[in-house]
Amino acid sequence: MLNSEKLTELRKKTINYFDKAHIVLTEQEKKNIEIADFGLNDLKRTGLQLVTYVNNDRYCAKEMVLFPDQCCPEHKHPAREDGEPGKRETFRCRYGKVYLYVDGESSGDLSTNPPAGEEEYFTVSKEIVLNPGEQYTIDPNTLHWFKAGEVGAVVSEFSSNSEDESDIFTDPRIKRIPDYEE
Repeated sequence: MLNSEKLTELRKKTINYFDKAHIVLTEQEKKNIEIADFGLNDLKRTGLQLVTYVNNDRYCAKEMVLFPDQCCPEHKHPAREDGEPGKRETFRCRYGKVYLYVDGESSGDLSTNPPAGEEEYFTVSKEIVLNPGEQYTIDPNTLHWFKAGEVGAVVSEFSSNSEDESDIFTDPRIKRIPDYEE
């Protein structure tokens, strides 16, 4: 579990990445930066830092930071309990490079790999490489994972509304909702 001192340090590091991408945050947004280690306590390899601007019943907008070589684990956004389709999201790279992997025909030799020792939890290998200004839309219920390049990455997410608690991760150890002391 992250303590308040470590959270402060990670939020400052995250703000530095937003600054590199020329993304301006309010003081409140800076205080609300979420540090998601997915319950694995291995943030260097697996994690995500994010700010959610808006998430209502129709749409969601977020900014995400991936530290160098940091990976967001494989998951999908399934159909909702009310029968509505799962989240559709568009990722737009703002800084660095993002390696995005989605369900579909394998791209063969990949530009990067899942975290060592975790390969069994990464099953999709159609590669999309996003550089600043490039974007890709992921349909609902599509398995996907993504990883930053060597300088890290900043990604804007525009999507239908987000219900993080309903995401399905390939790795059964994953816990999406953060557990830390403020």
